[in-house]
Amino acid sequence: MKPEVLIGLDAGTSVIKAVAYDLKGHQIVIAHRRNTYTTLPNGGVVQDMARTWQDTVVVLKELVERLPGGPASVCALGVTGQGDGTWLIDADGEPVDDGWLWLDARAAETARDLCASDAIDTIYRETATGLNVCQMRTHLVHMARTTPELLERSAAALHCKDWLYLKLTGIMASDVSEAGFTFGSYKNGTYSEAVVDALGLRAYRHLLPPIVDGTSQTHAMTAQAASMIGLPAGLPVCLGSVDVMCCALGAGLHDASADRGMTILGSTGMHMRFVGSASEVVLNSDRTGYTMPFSGGAFAQIQTNMAATLNIDWALGLMREVLSAVGVEATQADLLARLDDQVLAARPGAAFYLPYISSAGERGPFSEPLARASLSGLDQNTGWFDILRGVFDGLVLASRDCYTALGRVPGEIHLTGGAAKSVALKKLLAAALRAPVKTVAQPEAGAAGAVMMAAVQQGLYPDLTSVTRAWVDPLVETAEEPDPELADVYDALFPAYQSTRMAMSETWHAQDLARRTLS
Repeated sequence: MKPEVLIGLDAGTSVIKAVAYDLKGHQIVIAHRRNTYTTLPNGGVVQDMARTWQDTVVVLKELVERLPGGPASVCALGVTGQGDGTWLIDADGEPVDDGWLWLDARAAETARDLCASDAIDTIYRETATGLNVCQMRTHLVHMARTTPELLERSAAALHCKDWLYLKLTGIMASDVSEAGFTFGSYKNGTYSEAVVDALGLRAYRHLLPPIVDGTSQTHAMTAQAASMIGLPAGLPVCLGSVDVMCCALGAGLHDASADRGMTILGSTGMHMRFVGSASEVVLNSDRTGYTMPFSGGAFAQIQTNMAATLNIDWALGLMREVLSAVGVEATQADLLARLDDQVLAARPGAAFYLPYISSAGERGPFSEPLARASLSGLDQNTGWFDILRGVFDGLVLASRDCYTALGRVPGEIHLTGGAAKSVALKKLLAAALRAPVKTVAQPEAGAAGAVMMAAVQQGLYPDLTSVTRAWVDPLVETAEEPDPELADVYDALFPAYQSTRMAMSETWHAQDLARRTLS
């Protein structure tokens, strides 16, 4: 049988998924397994690396067993996964510690120190990426200060997808996107020795693995991995970009001819615009955001909210607690199904909400590990659905805040992530951005992006824009056009939103001091 199947592996924070596609980008089979992580008392959030690999094997094996054409039908496997964090391995390729996730807040003080030092100028100028608590570079500096024995035992510092790539191929490597924004020079696409020195990590420079471009290079699946999964030994494995960049590909961001941006509203919020070359990269005075290279020379400039739908989850969780207290049981799905009309009917401006619900603070368009969510502007007439409307308004105004820091809102926005299913949120986002919002009917954009990279490497398409037009453009749904009257509402709310969050810095620090005093 001629191989006609590409597999995308996406190891996310919540779920590990494997998706099979035909050579025209149509989804064939999907398998998934719930992922778990552990929250530590000291602010750490970690994941068992060995278990992550075992779960990945189970997911891939299940997928292969369900393929109509069996393992012989597969021509390549693309790998992506959750970003940031630090997964240390020793010289034998074994874990030195549990993987530190992007949710890990142990390096908060280190992040503040670095951002207040002269080093931040070099770091931001070279990488065009702001420094925050969740990044590998911050984790490594923190480890060097507090637990240097971990680094002394390590041979390489990987990210989640790099760890899985190592287990699949035996190759220690990172990709152009993740290596680039952490330690790279965005202008020349290589590791920046100036960044390594500015961080004080010269003694640990050897931990940075070689950079691989998955659109031009693959490595063969080892016999051991192949026997565990049920795929042929030697199968080409493509190291994809970090999950957010693969989502960008899978949702159609990569097209130089379109004035296009993309928002992902999942557990976190990602807001990005396509940038064709290094000369078009826009830096900002707050030194925040990410600049991630695509394979081939283009970039995505990104501002990221630590929490997006986590804010809605929190609000609905409160509703469920209240209902349960009076004997009414309701699932989150039950509440979500009835939410759109109530949110749209509620009063904008009756409650101002800053959507910084993550315990790790905020990273876009400002970096503050102590930032926390807050409600303000309430009076005795503010109802529960006004507060819910405030939560939704906070999310779309946070999106506008991020695009403003990127230079401007693009001409159209592609929307993906769990919140893309919400009619209300899509309508509010279009109005807040004054731009048409188009949902992309690509249920697994991350896995699709990894497969699109593999498709280019396999010679099925000449470049990423070509595969984007062939695979993604047919999946773009009719635009939600901005409602002019609602857009005027957000024009009025946005200055107050920005003013509120800018005024909160001293308050967040005072609240943190109070919490530490009480603990």
